[in-house]
Amino acid sequence: MAKRDYYEVLGVPKNVQDAELKKAYRKLAMQYHPDKNPDDKEAESKFKEINEAYEVLSDGDKRSRYDQFGHAGLDGQAGAGGFGGFGGFDGGGVGGFDNIFDIFFGDAASSMGGGRPRGPVRGNDMRRDVELSFEEAAFGVEKDVEVARAESCSRCQGTGAKEGTTKKRCEKCGGTGQTKTVQRTPLGSFQSVRPCPDCDGEGVIIETPCPDCGGKGRTNKRKTIKVKIPAGVDNDSRIRLTGEGEAGLREGPSGDLYIFIRVRPHKLFERRENDVYMEMPVTFSQAALGAEVQVETLDGKATLKVPEGVQTHTLLRLKGKGIPHLRSSGRGDQLVRVIVATPTKLSQQQKELLKDFATKSGEENYRSQTKNGKKNFFERMFDKG
Repeated sequence: MAKRDYYEVLGVPKNVQDAELKKAYRKLAMQYHPDKNPDDKEAESKFKEINEAYEVLSDGDKRSRYDQFGHAGLDGQAGAGGFGGFGGFDGGGVGGFDNIFDIFFGDAASSMGGGRPRGPVRGNDMRRDVELSFEEAAFGVEKDVEVARAESCSRCQGTGAKEGTTKKRCEKCGGTGQTKTVQRTPLGSFQSVRPCPDCDGEGVIIETPCPDCGGKGRTNKRKTIKVKIPAGVDNDSRIRLTGEGEAGLREGPSGDLYIFIRVRPHKLFERRENDVYMEMPVTFSQAALGAEVQVETLDGKATLKVPEGVQTHTLLRLKGKGIPHLRSSGRGDQLVRVIVATPTKLSQQQKELLKDFATKSGEENYRSQTKNGKKNFFERMFDKG
């Protein structure tokens, strides 16, 4: 059975933000958790499906691959998370939750257990749209793309600490990022774990913050990036620039930059896959007698042989004059649609010549061989049967 769309599974739109995604997941996880639905195979199946969807959509890299390629882009990486009862939830598989309390109550769970130091976080992916001319898309081009993004602070190398100083292990929590307290009640002793108030759960303290980033390890900057766009791209083609997104938090890796392509329409050409179509007017004489005419192509002018007796809307082919293939060698073709132009503003002499031509031509001149035994328009008109 085909897998359902992960956004559909969680009931969220594709542009959902992290907070709303987490909220939707918590609600469904509570509804279908096996401890609340014992011996209910359907609820168990839905709970697994919900976990799998959230595991992918809560991970920036996996979500990007899923948005671009669907389930095929995950290579079996989703669905690794397990599940269990309230005392044995496998938090390693679904978004890094320590226990079931973190799923249902989020940050409030710190008063009940489950707090931990915050480690490196991957930076956000970014998107920029680039508009190309028809020719630029066909043959490739290098474009300058300006981005405003959070970058790793060059002064402190992303540590957040002033030059010549380092982060120090928090003495209060011993570098764990957690403080534990034990309460004794008539029902027994209960231990609660909270984020350390001195280091805010980091496990380390920056005594002297970097003056440029204020201890954050990142600064906002504008940068111009040269992007090489390959030949053969089309509308909605995407180019991924690894590591060109926003810098990560706490010395985490940078996200990626995605370039989305938009191609302006051409006044003469129309693209259909890798072929190029255009219309070419020819005179009545050229159509009747045949001719060699000059036509525009992406490579400049080329000679097109118009066969004798060509009919309007006939497609003539110029091999190898189309769009280069994006992922292989070779090019498509150019298809030229012949349009026979009717002469206007004829002189009296020209009219007399055409009348004489019409008288001498007879109907046989307007009959032609057709494919598959079908009669053309004039044959149907002259058909006495």
